[in-house]
Amino acid sequence: MTQSPARTDEAGPSPALTPAQAFDALYAFCAPALVRQTYLLTGRRELAQEAVERAFQLAWQNWPQVARDRDPAGWVRAVAHECALSPWHRFRLRHRHPEPPPADAADRALLDALLKLPTTYRRTLLLYDGIGLDLPETAAETEASTPAAASRLTRARRLVAGRVPELADPAALHRRLAELASTERLRAAQPPTVRTYAERQTRFWTRSAIAFTATIIAATTLTLRTAPTHYEAPIGPAQAISGVPAEVGMGPLSAGERALQAKLRKSAANGPERLAPVAR
Repeated sequence: MTQSPARTDEAGPSPALTPAQAFDALYAFCAPALVRQTYLLTGRRELAQEAVERAFQLAWQNWPQVARDRDPAGWVRAVAHECALSPWHRFRLRHRHPEPPPADAADRALLDALLKLPTTYRRTLLLYDGIGLDLPETAAETEASTPAAASRLTRARRLVAGRVPELADPAALHRRLAELASTERLRAAQPPTVRTYAERQTRFWTRSAIAFTATIIAATTLTLRTAPTHYEAPIGPAQAISGVPAEVGMGPLSAGERALQAKLRKSAANGPERLAPVAR
């Protein structure tokens, strides 16, 4: 029995992904779960979608940096959480009124317990018990030391268990967080839409920066052309001058003045005759 020759792969290596294809793959892999996670942080569906889309817009604007990151999904997740937990949202009119709570009573109790936690506790609990990061990764993403992250996690678990006693077991808490996130029908925009909006923002800010720079250059040029080229002493304030005699009107003429006036009137109108030199 003869052995058949081994088959060779004639297709060769698969072509590398373009930046847009790599971004779309990351978005398809992370965006749906990230929207649900962000909803657990905020309790607001619209805000969760906005935060995730904003994070991916920033990722596309900084794609060379994100693509070389050792954990692109973690990069986007950290930005999405920061956007969702920004304190500036409290000044937006649409976020001043609460959204409809979940329909299930157990889900409402869990979400209410999460939203009553301090922001740092809530985020630490979600990263560790919800997503499944280890303690050093949780500490790094929340910009805390490992002991501080462990303390936040312990206190967050204790507070949640105090409001929902059946979730005192971390395994049960992990399962309920996953169930709560999956019951909400949350969707994110399509990757091309996110990329297009990010590119428009980039063009807008680039043009704004160019216009601002041109304005500064024009103002500087005008200042250089109109500015004085030498020092000019400032004009002192006006001061009153004393000792000047007051103006008086002409009075009646005296006898001598009248005689002089008559003599002048009799003289030639053009003055005396000119003197001519006499040759000798």
